[in-house]
Amino acid sequence: MTGFESASHLASIKAVVPHPLGRYRNCFATQAAFRRAGSRDLVRRAHSPAHDTLSEKLTMTIRNFIATATVAAFGLSACSSAVIASEVGWRSMSVPAAAAGVPIPLALWYPAEAGAAVRSVAMGPFGVRAAVGAPAAANVRGLIVLSHGTAGTELGHGRLAEALAARGYLVAALRHPGDNWQDDSLRTQRAEQYFDERPRQVSRVIDALLADAAWSPRIARDARGPRVGAVGHSAGGYTVIALAGGQPAPQRIATHCREHGADDPIFCGLPRGTSAPAPQPASGAPLMDARVRAVAALSPVGVVFAPESLRRVTTPVAIWVADLDRFLVPRFHAEWLAQQLPATSLRRVPNAWHYAFMDAPTTPIPSPDGDLAADPPGFDRSRFLEQLGRDLSDYFDAKL
Repeated sequence: MTGFESASHLASIKAVVPHPLGRYRNCFATQAAFRRAGSRDLVRRAHSPAHDTLSEKLTMTIRNFIATATVAAFGLSACSSAVIASEVGWRSMSVPAAAAGVPIPLALWYPAEAGAAVRSVAMGPFGVRAAVGAPAAANVRGLIVLSHGTAGTELGHGRLAEALAARGYLVAALRHPGDNWQDDSLRTQRAEQYFDERPRQVSRVIDALLADAAWSPRIARDARGPRVGAVGHSAGGYTVIALAGGQPAPQRIATHCREHGADDPIFCGLPRGTSAPAPQPASGAPLMDARVRAVAALSPVGVVFAPESLRRVTTPVAIWVADLDRFLVPRFHAEWLAQQLPATSLRRVPNAWHYAFMDAPTTPIPSPDGDLAADPPGFDRSRFLEQLGRDLSDYFDAKL
């Protein structure tokens, strides 16, 4: 759940980061018992439209998150459940595996039908405030794909997803295969594919939802096609800028850290391993997805991009930068990106650290830049996320 780290430092993360859902395993065990008592059919009925694929692993899959919500909704679990007022729905979906690949788990937030009963449901160190499994509204304003940071989770930006869904968008937050809190294989075993694979995973999500019989007809379209945007934090910020046409040049990391390591110490202090850099494409920007009309990058990784590729980007890019970001020092990352991108806006967040853009977890989660829930004195993360949710909604309203 940290921000961007290199492709081979998971061992150090595992040494300092406790299992983020470990304290909730008793809750998950209760859910498992509930499922054995016959909840599986109930959950599946609650998750029409079709194509919700529920994995069998107890703590690492969205089925457990659905079970958490379902059990809580019926008062059968120790997980928290408090009714709140809003009409945002939530459910899971799994994008089927591509050739030689693995499925991509999704958490979906969407505008629900009027009268849906919204609850606040704890799901490990994060949570969902939504009507779990509620019927979706007949139409949505567009599709927004949400990309988390390295070692992250699809649930880490729930407040932003809720705000976008309340505005009328279908929000699809993916759990990046091989780069999430439980699976590091992309970063440690296939590091040379890291910078290509992340944006391609997002494109697979777009493919699946635009082909889905239940969701595709709901997504607003115009003469250009479906309205699609993307938002990402940290490594997710890299991911969405790559979708806009930025081309990675991973060898720039070594040069940057050799010249500026003392000024960008957390980023450059991360173990880099010995994996070869990603091969450079012969021409063009093959990671670009022309269906994505606008992207928002929150404290993004910057130094990995080839500057000349950024100057060719025509897709609108909005960048939010935490002024006190120590993980990705702004002048080397967010600010540098804003200088290179011709169609961008830079929005500063005063007195904020790197993790200001994430929901504050309810249990400590250490990172190379301290606990994910920590903020500088005087910074109100809850109020900031509320405002950011409105700002992102306004941005996509204008650009999509």
